[in-house]
Amino acid sequence: MRGSRLVPNYKRRHLSKLFSLFQFQRKLHLAAVTASLQVTSDDLENESKGIDFNALFKSCTKLQQVKCAHTLVLVSGRFKDVFLSSKLVNLYSQYGDVSLARCTFHHQPNKDVYTWNSMAFAYVSHGRFRETLDCFYQFFSTSALRPDFYTFPPVVKACRDLLDGKKIHCLILKLGFEWDVFVAASLVHMYSRFGFLEGARKLFDDMPARDRGSWNAMISGYCQNGNAAEALNVTDKMRLEGVKMDAVTVTSILPVCAQLGDILSGKLIHLYVIKHGLEFELFVSNALINMYAKFGSLGPVEKLFDQMVVRDIVSWNSIIAAYEQNNNPVTALLFFDKMQQARVQPDLLTLVSLASIVAQLNDHRNGRSVHGFVLRKGWFMEHIIIGNAVVDMYAKIGVFDSARAVFEGLPGKDVVSWNTLISAYAQNGLAGEAIEVYHMMEEHKEMIPNQGTWVSILPAYTHLGALQQGMRIHGRVIKNCLCSNVFVGTCLIDMYGKCGKLDDATSLLYEVPRESSVPWNAIISCYGVHGDGEKALELFREMRAERVKPDHITFVSLLSACSHSGLVSDAQWCFNVMQEEYGIEPSLKHYGCMVDLFGRAGKLEMAYNFIKDMPIQPDASAWGALLSACRIHGDIELGKYASERLFEVDTENVGYYVLLSNIYANAGKWEGVDTVRSLARGRGLRKTPGWSSVVTNNKVDVFYTGNRTHPNREEIYRELRDLTAKMKTMGYVPDFSFVLQDVEEDEKEHILMSHSERLAIAYGIISTPPKSPIRIFKNLRVCGDCHTVTKFISVITEREIIVRDSNRFHHFKGGTCSCGDYW
Repeated sequence: MRGSRLVPNYKRRHLSKLFSLFQFQRKLHLAAVTASLQVTSDDLENESKGIDFNALFKSCTKLQQVKCAHTLVLVSGRFKDVFLSSKLVNLYSQYGDVSLARCTFHHQPNKDVYTWNSMAFAYVSHGRFRETLDCFYQFFSTSALRPDFYTFPPVVKACRDLLDGKKIHCLILKLGFEWDVFVAASLVHMYSRFGFLEGARKLFDDMPARDRGSWNAMISGYCQNGNAAEALNVTDKMRLEGVKMDAVTVTSILPVCAQLGDILSGKLIHLYVIKHGLEFELFVSNALINMYAKFGSLGPVEKLFDQMVVRDIVSWNSIIAAYEQNNNPVTALLFFDKMQQARVQPDLLTLVSLASIVAQLNDHRNGRSVHGFVLRKGWFMEHIIIGNAVVDMYAKIGVFDSARAVFEGLPGKDVVSWNTLISAYAQNGLAGEAIEVYHMMEEHKEMIPNQGTWVSILPAYTHLGALQQGMRIHGRVIKNCLCSNVFVGTCLIDMYGKCGKLDDATSLLYEVPRESSVPWNAIISCYGVHGDGEKALELFREMRAERVKPDHITFVSLLSACSHSGLVSDAQWCFNVMQEEYGIEPSLKHYGCMVDLFGRAGKLEMAYNFIKDMPIQPDASAWGALLSACRIHGDIELGKYASERLFEVDTENVGYYVLLSNIYANAGKWEGVDTVRSLARGRGLRKTPGWSSVVTNNKVDVFYTGNRTHPNREEIYRELRDLTAKMKTMGYVPDFSFVLQDVEEDEKEHILMSHSERLAIAYGIISTPPKSPIRIFKNLRVCGDCHTVTKFISVITEREIIVRDSNRFHHFKGGTCSCGDYW
């Protein structure tokens, strides 16, 4: 008898300890429950009736407290209560323990629909989609219960593919739940997720009633599938039907405004946000910051950020990315410092932006710091996005060994990883390395190239003039139905144009969307490098007729085209139109083009005065253009003055030392040549070696000046000797002013004959069928003597010889050049 009294006393003490964990003394009604438990009889069932489990569950803020509450349910004998079990399933899911949620669910003998729904929701909330579907099918096939409206939204969300989704849709139709607003909205979401917008829109249009969630589902579906215009149309219809936008609508539609370049709609939505008090929603403010950043409007970005009462890591990442993406790395770095002062810990996306900031600042030391921080966090093992960002960072600061090492050390590589490295090499003039990495990528059969791959590799083939390989890529682009993609199409236009196939480039222009300036800029640039300024201007007029707004790049291409063709008055017209009609302020590139224009035309004084009258400080491009003109026209004094100004703003570009050296050499002032070369050597600078490449039998051969390592060198030099002898009978006299060494004349003639472009032409002649065209690509400017020689060779061999040098194309045929000796 005495022993039996100990049992309830022990239980009462145990319950008191559990209550202390929740600090129930702060809650009067729960304190009363505790008191009643200490004085009631041994009848535990009666004791449990006094506990307010609903209040108890609401007070749980940690997983450990949920476990204690669960223990209290078990001890009180209420474990068969369906409502309490379902609440415990929800609580375990809420605090991250799906295993305990499942255990609680399985031990409930009397499950109702709410219990099954709770378990399905627990699975889907944690991304366990297969278990969600298994749970639903078990419920549907083994229980006598009927699903309700709350059953289907989480199940639809768990569908892994369109087939799963259609099966669930059939069940929804069979059970008559299709027109429930929540179920229909979940189906719209599902079909949108799998890109089946036609099905999503039909469901949406057929809904007898639509709430705000349904509208948001349809808008979100169009946004997810890149149909920005239709997303905006649905938003307009929503407002016309009197349905107010909420924070979800706003955050869905703001990125669409940026995508369409529609800042007016973005500002109107911002006004709506202010009018309806949505600006205090944290994620709405973040979305507004991101939208204005996409338009480059950094004033509103900073104002929005300053007005935020609460900021989270997304807010800080947004403001940092806004300045980083708009080429203002210094301010972006200042905000990163403020973020640290606010004791907000950087996350993965912060480091992605920071890597780009470091790259823009060319900050080697902080580049290593970013790499070290990522290594310490172990993010390379978990997040491929940061690995790609670090590869890109090292490439942009010119540390290619580190970029390659990080790339090769990535535990997993996606297509972006390969694209990043290919692009890094291609954009830095390392076309051969870019092509090598692309071929490595092709060996990984599971790695499917995408739009980014083609946009990365095509410029590499363009740089080398590898037309056949570029055409092979074009074939793959056609196969993947990407020809109408404006970025891929523009790269193809550029490739064909800069490989000498202007007709093909022009045809492609009319096969891609032409609403933006991007493809127009490419084709105008191509005609510019071919020296056809008239055609470039004609295309510009056509562009204006189609109401396409030119940008600053358009005018750089136009001014350059006019410069290569000597169209001085046309260039001046373009320069004025740019400012007066389109409100584009000239940049240093535009001023540099104008100086080059006047200089090439022999108007050296006009070029010099133009530089003096510039409203901004001239940079190396302006002084360099003047120095180049002085070399062409032999003005030593002005060239010396231009070089002095040039070395003040850019001491590291060896090309400018070479230009000044050439001016002295052409005038026979060898002491000046020696002085300039000594100055360059003293600064650790070396002249870029000249090379020329020629494509024969789908193979690229590269020749350097004086090259004697080629397997066919004997045949090449024999061909050159024969050609030189024939040219002399036709009146050719070597121009020794292009030999920049103080040596004897016979040695000068030998030096001229061994220039890289002549070696490449000779190899092309002996390796290709008679009278077929020869395509040469040279990394430096064609010298005047080689230009004359190539005209003679085109007559002797009856061939068209196309040479692309660092400035432009030269089409030699029948003894003339397309440049009209103006280059």
